[in-house]
Amino acid sequence: MKQFKGFPTKTQFTPLPNSFFSTLLPQISNIAELKTTLHIFRALYHKRGYPRFTTYRELLGDKSLMSSLKGEARPPDEVLRHALKMAAKRGTILHLALDRDGTPEDIYFLNTESDKQTMAKIQNGKLNLSGLKAKEPTLIETEEQPDIFTLYEQNIGMLTPMIADELRDALKVYPENWIRDAIKEAVSHNKRKWSYISAILEHWSAEGRGDGTYRGDSKKTDPDKYIKGKYGHIVRR
Repeated sequence: MKQFKGFPTKTQFTPLPNSFFSTLLPQISNIAELKTTLHIFRALYHKRGYPRFTTYRELLGDKSLMSSLKGEARPPDEVLRHALKMAAKRGTILHLALDRDGTPEDIYFLNTESDKQTMAKIQNGKLNLSGLKAKEPTLIETEEQPDIFTLYEQNIGMLTPMIADELRDALKVYPENWIRDAIKEAVSHNKRKWSYISAILEHWSAEGRGDGTYRGDSKKTDPDKYIKGKYGHIVRR
């Protein structure tokens, strides 16, 4: 191993939040995830403008990072992909899959409250990034099913304290799988708001779910039926 010669007299620093050392670092055991996380902090710190994010392509083009990921059983690009998935699953970073002229573009934010709001704006079409656009709305599926609070935040929008209370109240009234399916139907019709999900649940409770259309079959289900129907006043709130 080549010995490090030391830091120069005049050197630049990349700041890290204290919670990185106190909370996050003790949890990370994978060296590739740790290296990737540190490089993301550096990349984001040197970004200018709004919003600040980095992309998979930028990280792939980081010679220092990719050199540090060599020597494992898998190619460095696969190691990077896996490390990013681990960091996103841990909650260190936020991942958003966008489209650039028909080519997928993965972008990454730091997991902060402000960046969560920024991601929600991008997903809802309220914030446009140059050359990038959100993909067609699809429900995020994972091997391990997320709880309904995570599911809501991943697919509908930012989880505010008021919405969290609404979800907790809904769990007292409806089975959890009903709430999951209601979120699926709202996503399939691009009706991303709690009032629409609540109206679906009330409709199922009153009318039943025996017709098989509650799973978002667009050929059988009118996406505005909850607006036009008995619970329309709830959806319009």
